[in-house]
Amino acid sequence: MTPKLPIHCPSCSDSLSVSQLKCENCQTTVSGHYSLPFYLQLSEEEQNFILQFFLTSGSLKEMAVQMGNSYPTVRNKLDDIIEKIKKLKSENP
Repeated sequence: MTPKLPIHCPSCSDSLSVSQLKCENCQTTVSGHYSLPFYLQLSEEEQNFILQFFLTSGSLKEMAVQMGNSYPTVRNKLDDIIEKIKKLKSENP
């Protein structure tokens, strides 16, 4: 199992950023300060929700059936994720 990419500091819980990338083939490294993409700043549960949304072609009705939840519950979850992404985007233009 591949370890999950940490997105929060284990010491203070602040958001982490990427400072170095490495090519496993030639060992070239690229250093800098890069923000994590919005998708990676979401919780694993939120990422899974978005993946399921994508795989059901955006059908909230189908997602509700698969998840065993009501349509309004699934719609509210989507709205919450949309608001979170908007907030992340406004914090990191």
